[in-house]
Amino acid sequence: MSKISEEINKRKTFAIISHPDAGKTTLTEKLLLFGGAIQIAGAVKNNKIKKTAASDFMEIEKQRGISVATSVMTFEYRDKLINILDTPGHKDFAEDTYRTLSAVDSVILVIDAANGVEAQTEKLMEVCRMRDTPVLIFVNKLDREGKDPFELMDELEEKLDIKVRPLTWPIGMGPRFKGVYNLEEKGINLFDANKQRIEKDVISIKDLNSSVLDERLGESAADQLREDVDLVEGVYDPFQIKEYENAQTAPVFFGSALNNFGVQELLDKFVNIAPRPLGRESDKGLVEPEHDKFSGFIFKIHANIDPNHRDRIAFLRVCSGKFERNKFFHHVRQGKKIKFSNPYSFMARSKEVVDEAYPGDVIGLYDTGNFKIGDTLTTQGEEFNYKGVPSFSPEIFKEVVNKDPMKSKQLDKGVQQLTEEGVAQLFTQQPGNKKIIGTVGELQFEVIQYRLKNEYGASAEFHHKNYHKAVWLTTENEEQLDHFTRVKARYVAKDKDDNWVFLAESQFLLNQAIQDYPDIDFHTTSEFKIDQQVTA
Repeated sequence: MSKISEEINKRKTFAIISHPDAGKTTLTEKLLLFGGAIQIAGAVKNNKIKKTAASDFMEIEKQRGISVATSVMTFEYRDKLINILDTPGHKDFAEDTYRTLSAVDSVILVIDAANGVEAQTEKLMEVCRMRDTPVLIFVNKLDREGKDPFELMDELEEKLDIKVRPLTWPIGMGPRFKGVYNLEEKGINLFDANKQRIEKDVISIKDLNSSVLDERLGESAADQLREDVDLVEGVYDPFQIKEYENAQTAPVFFGSALNNFGVQELLDKFVNIAPRPLGRESDKGLVEPEHDKFSGFIFKIHANIDPNHRDRIAFLRVCSGKFERNKFFHHVRQGKKIKFSNPYSFMARSKEVVDEAYPGDVIGLYDTGNFKIGDTLTTQGEEFNYKGVPSFSPEIFKEVVNKDPMKSKQLDKGVQQLTEEGVAQLFTQQPGNKKIIGTVGELQFEVIQYRLKNEYGASAEFHHKNYHKAVWLTTENEEQLDHFTRVKARYVAKDKDDNWVFLAESQFLLNQAIQDYPDIDFHTTSEFKIDQQVTA
């Protein structure tokens, strides 16, 4: 087996996704804890305790107790190199999560036992289905009252449109929660709410009719478990790893991340079944990870990871071959050679320089402004682009108004860098170089305002603009485009890549424009090659 194949087989790269408050960041931390990557868990959302979650490194995240940027963390567990991408749960930051899903090979979806499947969960699952990404489900917060487990299973299948197969089963719930039964290994892990240590208290029970079960659980709970297990084995097909790999079946685990409970079973099974790094689609076809020439793509850019150094990090997913420090690679979009003297691997905020990286790895590249999201890096002589995640039309549009004319340069730089990160989209209108920011939700404006002030020393206000949708324009009829941009001057702008964008005030006016300018194509996303055109 070649060195590259050997390294590929060691790696598991996945994202943890969920609706806000389902316990995603807590689960991420506990996986790091079990993997020995951190020694103590941060208390998320507990202002009395100053420790904060390892994966939440921006100041605003610490204050609000939510994840608004994707964090990358790497640790070793059972001879495997695990790359976790923790994503924002908040719906206002959905685009960051969609981009992250383009860089992983599988997903752990966290569900709150009380709330079940929520709106954001369904949207995230749609993105997973678009890519046929294998999904493993962790039903969290079993130490609180929640929905009946069988009801939950039905809800998961119905709302997420995927077959499920429980691999562990809860014994009671809330105050009556006694532990979980491992349906594959025939063992019971007993729950003790007061025990925060990482250790397994597992009783091996090969025969559920054993009197040991009644002694440890009590007769009523033991009988209920026997009944439940009979039903589970009768209703659900045996777990098939191929169906999981093909994204047809999602294995389900139960536990309480806050109490370190059920996490070990999840991690052990994940390491056994999660796919190794997979091939990636490019505009020249599928690129296999074993391809001997290096390639990768940028899926995220983050400015000021270390506010003291004003650095900007581009996150690259290695897709094929071997990445090497200080070696020249080809920047496909810019057509130039580029090398990196300090590529990083991450443990949330702490980072260490790496000499080489293999398919599945996510590395941080120090960036002086060369990269945009979706850029492809290849070995010299290789000309292709990975299919990126496009920008979608924002839902809220606001004009940036400078509050301090002495800081105009800082404001321009801040707006430019933050929108290049993908936090929001920037549209520039003439005359006057007016900057309009488009986002999915209000919370992004809070984040942008906070970061402009704290990272760039710039003060800005945002004035609401009454636009319905942003659509990108392409045409071969330059005369018609020229006429359109003159007539609609108040409603056209350029995006960060200098493409024309029509900011339509209503669906009616958009339909009217489509009819009046038949030679212009109106696109709902910035990725013209793959999106659907808008028709009136």
